Amino acid sequence: MLNYWFVPRPKRKLNSVPLVLSTFANLSLHQEWKGKRTAHISLEDALENMGLKRIGDRRDRGGSGGRTYQAWLMSLGLIFIETKTGKIQLTLAGEALLAGEPPVNILKNQVLKYQFPSAYSVKRGVGVSARFSLRPFVFLLKLLVDSRVGYLSTEEIGKVIIVEAETERDSCYENIVRRIAQFREEGDRALRQDFLDEYCSSKNKFNLKNPYGHLLDIANTMINWLEYTQLIFRDSGEIRVLSEKMSEVRGIIDSSTPLIDRPHEHEYFQRKYGVGPYRNKDTRDLSKQDIVTELMIDEQMIKLAYISESLKYPIASITPELISTVSKQTGIAFSEVERLLFKLYPKGSIGSFMAGYYELAFKGTEKATEFEKATREIFERVFSFQAEHVGNKPLSPDILLVSEKCAFQAIVDNKAYSQYTISNDHRNRMIHNYIENPSHYSKHNEPMAFFLYIAGGFGNNIDLQIQNIHSQSGVPGAAISVSNFISLVEKYDPSFHSHESIKRLFTKNRQIKLEDIMEFV
Repeated sequence: MLNYWFVPRPKRKLNSVPLVLSTFANLSLHQEWKGKRTAHISLEDALENMGLKRIGDRRDRGGSGGRTYQAWLMSLGLIFIETKTGKIQLTLAGEALLAGEPPVNILKNQVLKYQFPSAYSVKRGVGVSARFSLRPFVFLLKLLVDSRVGYLSTEEIGKVIIVEAETERDSCYENIVRRIAQFREEGDRALRQDFLDEYCSSKNKFNLKNPYGHLLDIANTMINWLEYTQLIFRDSGEIRVLSEKMSEVRGIIDSSTPLIDRPHEHEYFQRKYGVGPYRNKDTRDLSKQDIVTELMIDEQMIKLAYISESLKYPIASITPELISTVSKQTGIAFSEVERLLFKLYPKGSIGSFMAGYYELAFKGTEKATEFEKATREIFERVFSFQAEHVGNKPLSPDILLVSEKCAFQAIVDNKAYSQYTISNDHRNRMIHNYIENPSHYSKHNEPMAFFLYIAGGFGNNIDLQIQNIHSQSGVPGAAISVSNFISLVEKYDPSFHSHESIKRLFTKNRQIKLEDIMEFV
C-alpha cells in the first residue's frame, strides 16, 4: 500500500503524451492487452524507436516498460480495457487528443479531474491508501490562491501535502495550511518522528543521503503536470499561479464537482473520467465497432507520423511539404496521405507545438535560444510573416519580422523570465541598437512598425517602460505574456485577420491583456 499521493512517471512531463498515445494506439487499439506479453514488448520497442524511451532502459525482457506506459495513459483517463472483450479502447479524451484537438485543453481537463481513489490508484500493484479521497491538483491550486500560502515548494508538497492531505473537507484543508506554515518555520523538525517509517519504503528509508527522494520525485512530477496546464509557473524552486490565470483558477476551485464513483469498476470509471472537456457523457456502443480494416491501420500510422511532426513546429494547414514527410515516414502513397490528412486534420493543429512553447518562457538563459527559434516558427507558420532569427548576430534583437504585403518590418525580443522588467541597459539597447540601427541585422528598407517583448510575465511598470521607449524612439510597441500570446495564436484566423491587424494590436504602447485578444478576434 502507498501511504501517500502517487502519479506514474515513466516520463516526468506530459509533453510527449500525444505521441505516446498515438504510438500505443497504432499497435494496441482494439487489441487484447492483459497477459499479452508480445504486445507489451512491441510497445516498448516502438517507444524506443520513436525516441520516447531510452534504449536499453529495461528491467527485464517481459515488456514491463510497455505496461508502465500503458498505465500512464490509463491513469490520465485516455484509454481503458473493455470489460466484455478485454480489448483496449480510447476514451473520448483519448479520441480528441488523436484528432488533433489542443492537447493542453484536453490534458488540463484530465489533470484537474485526477482523483483518489481512481481505477488506477486502486489497481493491484499501485494500491494508494484508501484514506485519500480528493482531487490532488485542485487541492494544490486551492493552496496556491490562498493568501496565507501564496506559493509552494517541492519540499512542502513532498514532505507535507502528499502525505497528510487526505480529503477535501475544510478541516483537512485548514490543517494543511497550518502544517505548511509550521514547515516553513521549522523545516524537517516539523515532521512527525516516525515519518520515515510511515511514508518511506525500507529501500528509501535507509538511503541516508536522500531518504525523502521518492516523495520529492513524486512532488516534482506533480508540479510538472500542473505546469503543463499553463495555470502556474515555476520560479526559483517555487510554484505560483499566473496573475492572468487567477480568476480561471478560482473558477475551477469554486466549480468542483463530486468525485467519480465506483473506481473498482474499471470501464465505468474510465469512461466517466475520460469524457474530456468537449462532451458531457460517453454514450458510444463499442459492440458496433467495425472490424479493423487496412484503411483504419493506415489512419493510425498517419496519425502517429502527423502528431510527431506537430510537436516539432506549428501546423497551421496541410501543406505539400507535410504530406510528403508523412508519406515517406509511413510508406503510404502521397495521394492517400493527402486525402486522409485533409479528412483528419483539416485545420491543422497548432496546439500541439504550443504546449511545449509555454514552458520555454520560464527557463531563463537555459532555453533562451529555443524560445527565440520557436517564436520565429510561430510568426512564420501561423502569422505568415517573413521571420528570421537574428539573435545570434551582435547588436540585434531576437527576431526580425517582415511583411511584404503591408510594407513594414518589426522586431521581437524574447525574455524567458516570469517577471521581466526593461532595465536601463535593455531600454538603451532596444532604442539605439535595434530600432535606430536596423541595418545591423536587416537587409530590408521598410519602415519599423513596432517592437514587441514576449515573456513569461512582466513587472508592474512595464507599460511605462514601453511608453518610454516609444517616446524616445518614435516607434510604438507592446509586451505580451506567453500565456496571452498562446491565446492569440490559437484564436488567429488568416481569413479574418491580417498583418495590419497584428500591427494594430502590437502598437498599443502597453502590455497586451486577454481582453485585447478577445476584441482582436
